Amino acid sequence: MADFVGAIDQGTTSTRFMLFDHGGNEVGRHQLEHEQILPRAGWVEHSPVEIWERTRSAIQATMNGLGLVSSDVAAMGITNQRETTVVWNRKTGRPYYNAIVWQDTRTDQIASALERDGRGDVIRRKAGLPPATYFSAGKIQWILENVPGAREDAEKGDALFGTTDSWLMWNLTGGVDGGGKHLTDVTNASRTMLMNLETLDWDDELLGFFGIPRAMLPEIRPSSDPARYGETTMPTEFRGIPLTGSLGDQQAAMVGQVCFAPGETKNTYGTGNFLLLNTGTEIVRSTNGLLTTVCYQFGDEAPVYALEGSIAVTGSAVQWLRDQFRMISDASEIEGLARRSEDNGGVYFVPAFSGLFAPHWRSDARGAIVGLSRYSNHSHMARATLESICYQSRDVADAMVADSGAGLEALKVDGGVTANELCMQMQADILGVPVIRPRVPETTALGAAYAAGLAVGFWSSTDELRENWHESKRWTPQWSDERRAAGHADWRKAIQRTLDWVDVE
Repeated sequence: MADFVGAIDQGTTSTRFMLFDHGGNEVGRHQLEHEQILPRAGWVEHSPVEIWERTRSAIQATMNGLGLVSSDVAAMGITNQRETTVVWNRKTGRPYYNAIVWQDTRTDQIASALERDGRGDVIRRKAGLPPATYFSAGKIQWILENVPGAREDAEKGDALFGTTDSWLMWNLTGGVDGGGKHLTDVTNASRTMLMNLETLDWDDELLGFFGIPRAMLPEIRPSSDPARYGETTMPTEFRGIPLTGSLGDQQAAMVGQVCFAPGETKNTYGTGNFLLLNTGTEIVRSTNGLLTTVCYQFGDEAPVYALEGSIAVTGSAVQWLRDQFRMISDASEIEGLARRSEDNGGVYFVPAFSGLFAPHWRSDARGAIVGLSRYSNHSHMARATLESICYQSRDVADAMVADSGAGLEALKVDGGVTANELCMQMQADILGVPVIRPRVPETTALGAAYAAGLAVGFWSSTDELRENWHESKRWTPQWSDERRAAGHADWRKAIQRTLDWVDVE
């Protein structure tokens, strides 16, 4: 058996390739950012070609940096930004349009129309999702309706749809020249509004709602597949690595955090925040604004489901302070700036740039900064930004407790923002429970590696994966119950100020 398992982590702002050993330890990585294309307010796009080129470069740089060849890597997994939509031509390999990113809100009228005519209830029942701009189906419909030739080619079976895992898998397994495999896994398929949670197959009624030809869609496979999705043909010098794992990024983090038992929960802090609760093989329907989604499926085992609270803007709010607001020059500066004040000075920042996701689901909302006075300064704004990450997570956690009936005892956390120790202390204070960070914080890539490695026997079982998990740091609450309640009450008032800002009828 080879010594390592590889993972492509194709995220919203960058793509990286990482290698892990049998103990789940990182042994190498290379990461490259890609352009954020913002044609107009509410529109967010990526270049699929740039993403593929950066992926290939990241693999080459990591392998070359360690002097490795294909035979050193037992298998490779992919994890990816979910819902982001690519439509490309089967014969030329060229995208019809830029990738429409999960944050994009141009499909708000499509989502609103579904809700008004009653089809939203069918989507919730079958797909576990509310009609929202977040998910892929409306983005596919927009491309078919607005890009010349796309619908005609889709009807002929020449236009292919995929989330970025499918786009990368197709290119890695040969693309146009090598008969690229058009596949996805159950977790990514469950984020489209097109897959039936019970059958784990594309649903003809849902396809009809959006006018999407079935021939566009990839074959749905397990998240960890001993039958293999295929083998790498590109980059050519690293051909022959089995592709056996694929998970949407938040489900991958669940696997990386070894949340394999019903009731186990994690929160990932990245561009957005994503809190998931394992519900086992039971499909739990939310009545509090959460999503029902597939958590993972290993081989021919029964699928495991989850409740999820998705928050659009958390870490990217810090990026906004850096790039648009120009308050800091590097994201790491926000912690020091926030520490200059003991509290937020009455300032609350709701970064509803793309509307509000879970548990509110209000596409009419837009960002707001409230509570400003002559006393307010940069430090208060920095602190309000970090608190916005934590308060949004609190709203989702409260909804999760209401849906599951089980109290939250502790929260496992991962992702880039967890390096900000002040933010993690704030999270413990605002939630009122301990916050725990693992020794390997890059659990998204690790989860993709675990899925790939399980498929080829690199790891024998999930019990073996549990042995790899170790706690790095724990934050315990320091706020009084009174301060916690007062802060959350003011946050809820700030949320109300963001609503009804744009017309989505």
